[in-house]
Amino acid sequence: MTAQNNNLTLKILIGVLGALLLILGIFTYKFYNEEKREKAQLQEEKDLIESELGELITKYDNAIALNEVMDDHLLKEKQRVVVLLDSLKDNEANVALIIKYRKQVGRLKKERERLFKLADSLTTANTRLATDLDSTSTALTERIVFSDSLASQNTKLAEIVERGSALTTSDVRAEGVRVRNSGKIVKTSRSSRAEKVNVCFTLSPNKLTEKGDKELFVQVINPENNLIGDKISVNFDDAVLTYSGRNKIFYENDALDVCILVDAIDGELVKGNYVVNVFSGPRMISNTQFELK
Repeated sequence: MTAQNNNLTLKILIGVLGALLLILGIFTYKFYNEEKREKAQLQEEKDLIESELGELITKYDNAIALNEVMDDHLLKEKQRVVVLLDSLKDNEANVALIIKYRKQVGRLKKERERLFKLADSLTTANTRLATDLDSTSTALTERIVFSDSLASQNTKLAEIVERGSALTTSDVRAEGVRVRNSGKIVKTSRSSRAEKVNVCFTLSPNKLTEKGDKELFVQVINPENNLIGDKISVNFDDAVLTYSGRNKIFYENDALDVCILVDAIDGELVKGNYVVNVFSGPRMISNTQFELK
């Protein structure tokens, strides 16, 4: 009886062990397939991130080829993407890695959008300013009273234009005036009555220009091709500007109306056409003409 019980117990144990082994085998196979599937999904996600980084690099290469204004910034950002891609390729795909690199790819895309928008803005500003320069090239050649470093200064002006941060003006106007004892300024078109020249203009809004104090100068050249007014020279690095009048303003990137009153001595305000040049520091930003009869 005892032997039969032992045999029965042994059979039961063997059956239980067999069942456990079967269950263990099923779970092992299931876990193996799930792990294999997860690894495949992680590898697909890693491949997708590598593809996105590769596309970012291609877009930066195209932008660098077309845009010289911000090539340094674009090159630095492209190098960040290249380093990140190389780092990703050297690591095995896992959840922590995918989360880390997905976040970095998101930040890189936002930075790319910001740089591309800024590059487009600079290109538009450069085109607009280049058009303005073309329309005034003849007047620049004939009328600017500048130092012998004019060629060098034109080069500097071109560099500023390329960066799209130079001040620009609109509604430039100049006229002969008299100043009454009360301080009231009265316009006159007659040379015999004019005592001064009043030059007014509007600084255009430009979000790319640095806020702060700006030195604005005007040159007023009479029909005898003589500079009138203060005739004071100021040095700007390797350039010298002789001006008729000046005004220091605080620029906050918004449109700003500015006037500069130019004094004249006897014999300077004669009949004929006058040329007026407006400067921001050493850079000429606009010009106009007016007539005294």
